[in-house]
Amino acid sequence: MTDATSAASRILELRSELDQHNYRYYVLDEPSIPDAEYDRLFRELQALEAEHPELVTPESPTQRVGGEALSAFGEVRHEVPMLSLGNAFEDEDLRAFDRSVQSGLGLQGGDLFGGGVEVEYSCEPKLDGLAVSLLYRDGQLVRGATRGDGSTGEDITSNVRTIRNVPLKLQGEGWPQVLEVRGEVFMPKSGFEELNARQAEIGGKTFANPRNAAAGSLRQLDPKITASRPLEFCCYGVGQVSGELPGTQVTMLQQLKSWGIPISRELKLAKGIEACFDYYRDIGERRMSLAYDIDGVVFKVNTIEDQQQLGFRARTPHWAIAHKFPAQEELTELLDVEFQVGRTGAVTPVARLNPVKVAGVMVANATLHNMDEVARLGVMIGDTVIIRRAGDVIPQVMQVVLERRDPSVVRPVQIPSECPVCGSAVERTQLIKRSKGKESLSEGSVYRCVGRLSCQAQLKQAIIHFVSRRAMDIEGLGDKTIEQLVDEKLIGSPADLYKLTYEQIIGLEGFAEVSSNKLLKAIADSRKPTLARFIYALGIPDVGEETAKVLARSLASLARVRQALPQVLTYLPDIGLEVAHEIHSFFEDEHNRQVIDALLGECGLQLQDEGGLNAEFTAIATLGGMLDKLNIPSVGPGAAQKLAERFISLEGVLAGDWLDMRQTLPEKQAKAVRDFFDNTENARLARAIEQQLREFGMHWESEKKVVEGLPLAGQTWVLTGTLELMSRDVAKDKLEALGAKVAGSVSAKTTCVVAGPGAGSKLAKANELGVRVLDEAQFVAALGEYGVQA
Repeated sequence: MTDATSAASRILELRSELDQHNYRYYVLDEPSIPDAEYDRLFRELQALEAEHPELVTPESPTQRVGGEALSAFGEVRHEVPMLSLGNAFEDEDLRAFDRSVQSGLGLQGGDLFGGGVEVEYSCEPKLDGLAVSLLYRDGQLVRGATRGDGSTGEDITSNVRTIRNVPLKLQGEGWPQVLEVRGEVFMPKSGFEELNARQAEIGGKTFANPRNAAAGSLRQLDPKITASRPLEFCCYGVGQVSGELPGTQVTMLQQLKSWGIPISRELKLAKGIEACFDYYRDIGERRMSLAYDIDGVVFKVNTIEDQQQLGFRARTPHWAIAHKFPAQEELTELLDVEFQVGRTGAVTPVARLNPVKVAGVMVANATLHNMDEVARLGVMIGDTVIIRRAGDVIPQVMQVVLERRDPSVVRPVQIPSECPVCGSAVERTQLIKRSKGKESLSEGSVYRCVGRLSCQAQLKQAIIHFVSRRAMDIEGLGDKTIEQLVDEKLIGSPADLYKLTYEQIIGLEGFAEVSSNKLLKAIADSRKPTLARFIYALGIPDVGEETAKVLARSLASLARVRQALPQVLTYLPDIGLEVAHEIHSFFEDEHNRQVIDALLGECGLQLQDEGGLNAEFTAIATLGGMLDKLNIPSVGPGAAQKLAERFISLEGVLAGDWLDMRQTLPEKQAKAVRDFFDNTENARLARAIEQQLREFGMHWESEKKVVEGLPLAGQTWVLTGTLELMSRDVAKDKLEALGAKVAGSVSAKTTCVVAGPGAGSKLAKANELGVRVLDEAQFVAALGEYGVQA
């Protein structure tokens, strides 16, 4: 069992690293680590979150598929989410999957030896390409989209129409009026080699592997370029469907094939898990002779009804799994270890290797993650190490070959005492574990440069985040431009962006008169952000988009967010004490305060949606809740509420004597309360929290009132299908303004589902669970009852 504080720190590191790799892989098509390394990080995060479910957050990569749509393409919302697959790396992982399927279907068996009724599985190679969705209406191809983050992808209709084996019109007859097929766009090996040869002849960009070539070709803004590339499509399933399809995975794919949709020629049906192993071994032996790259085999429960019974996790189906092939390994020498500095100041060791060819690619670098990983491996400079690569560029250092170590040559890896970029001190992070009434310190696994924005590495990454699309959205400020601005010392903080002049910008590489004026306009246009965007843009540790929205919606002004005590912040949904302390510490920092004051003062930023305290917040900020959040030893929510009901006010609790306490609570809890408040620092903190809540406009008597203006507080709504009178984003905003939480999936806790035309699995789930369903007209009428216009 991992210590909770250590786990929290490692989870934050893993999420940050996986988010960056997801961005590079899914959005930029420039992956920087092999699949095997990503999978290891992801499994580590899954394991830690399984041990500590209280640390799971909606923005974690495990809760989600990963990636974002590029602004260059229009957005497409997937009516049925495009989920990724769980992975099996060992034979036992596949056997465990089979036992889980048997158990989920209520079949006999599921024992340690995989006994019981044999389940039928469809089997097909796992193509190494880009997942896409093709939508057909009345047999005509009307839309193509990338997977994106699983919920929202990019509209690539013009490009998929150029792929020669994608039918623009379905063949035969009997297809549903609405049919969404899903599959992989890939580039055959021969086409990849020819493309790279052509690119080399004209001095163009060559690609590292067929997957990168396929992704780069499919997401060209000019469809003529896509048309010139040797892309192919292979269907592996369906999404939104308006009619009936055959009842098994294999027969369904065969039906699609009859309508002209390409499917895998290697598609097979296997009865039982041993037949799946036979298929896996056969494909593995023939892997190099296949015309395309694969990185494993996908097994799916064949019966569609069984798939529906098994259902989904947050991010993966229970009824399918990808059995990955082992990553390829080589031996090489670790020549040196250098250190890189990231946005948060983390100083990360990077292995420099004696270049060696792995799976056809020459590799010379490997990330070592942190010094704890260096210690775990026991690696020293000069060692012979085993590295692993699975189709991408940077390998993973797996282990040290101790038999080849020469003690007279090797030397230890040492973290630098000074930042390699700015020369500031490098310090090991301290983890604070907070529990009932006490705190404890322990060493973290991360070393950080304390130079903050005076360190160019941190400054560059902080400004890249500040200007990003979901933050301040300043178009034209790419990474290279920001690097130039920092290197030329034209900017030293985000505030300096708003002081840039035409003469400074036109002097940058790649800028002329039109582009300089365009950038200046984009900067000027960003001066009126929403409060949520601005909070997110600040780059507060652990504060993603959703947390920024919660802060903006609940406190409704930056002044309140800046003042809020950690205990006050914990009243807000999904903000725990650790994140609350991160937020509070960020705004306590003098440098951060100066930058924010400059942005709101001399730079002229005007935050758009500031106003009065949200009534939903005042409803939950009760005296009992405040007493609970003080973390008095032995006192939980129930005991805290009893104190509130007995003493009415905080001063009443502070003045209460032993007899009063003993009449309200058991002896142990009564003593804990008196001991806690006998400490003058604890009493001072309680008064400070109450005073701040009152300054924010909250009074304890609000706990006795029914909150007006938020009739949907505490309810969970789900939107599905196409809304014709408003977009789903607008509908979500209207529901949230009424106090409702808008979720992405239907469960027994769902209050109501709004179903527009084309609603699919969410509507079916709602009907199955007996959840209330409204069509758009009924939804608009319901909004009208609350005084909200459509």
